[in-house]
Amino acid sequence: MSLEGKVVLVTGASRPRGIGRAAALALAKMGADVAVADLERAMEGAKAVAQEVAALGRKSLAVPMDVTDYSTVQKGFAAIKAGLGPVSILVNNAALMGHHVTIAKTTIEEWDREVKICLNGSFYCLKEAWADMCANKWGRVINLTSVAAVLGGYGQSSYSAAKSGLIGLAKSAALEGARFNITANCVLVGISATDNHFELPEPSRQKIEAKTAPKRAATPEEIADAIAYLASDSGAYMTGAVMNMLGGLDLFIM
Repeated sequence: MSLEGKVVLVTGASRPRGIGRAAALALAKMGADVAVADLERAMEGAKAVAQEVAALGRKSLAVPMDVTDYSTVQKGFAAIKAGLGPVSILVNNAALMGHHVTIAKTTIEEWDREVKICLNGSFYCLKEAWADMCANKWGRVINLTSVAAVLGGYGQSSYSAAKSGLIGLAKSAALEGARFNITANCVLVGISATDNHFELPEPSRQKIEAKTAPKRAATPEEIADAIAYLASDSGAYMTGAVMNMLGGLDLFIM
């Protein structure tokens, strides 16, 4: 499943135990050159991930990008194109669940912030990648979505709505991209052993892990393997799909 000659952009990929980092490394191991994007304040982490990619013998680039600001997305894509080439594999990983309150208490500002990061930002990146993917007659779009998108979440109205929107975005892109050999899919993530997960109190982690069938969180590498499959030629027939990586979190478990 070689990705030799392909250029990947992974957004939100600066954290040492994040899905973004795991995806960047998995795709680099398959031969892709990788751009790692995150906020300016996260550049130290992004550069560390880019160095890990370079250690695998691939070209890499750490790019400051605020996905909520279309102008900085445009600048980021221009830098990637100049440094690595046009983006052919887009992994929309950047996300935020910044609050956990009911609809009645959610402010307009909180709603807008989460939707802009999780949904608008993914569209902005897709829009920038789209023309080159169409021109080159090949592309992969992979949106990281959440169990909250399909089951909802108490106190997570904005996050759930935004993550659900990513599924619709991927399905529309799949239809529009088919004649250009572009696939678009989602990876549906429940709980993963990322930095965010370990920031939860241990009793909370144990409680949510117990709701899965294997009684544990997925590793970031397991999620990255799903991303890698969708990016590869082996996954070329899968498009408009939602790959379930919930570990049975959506099953009725006594």
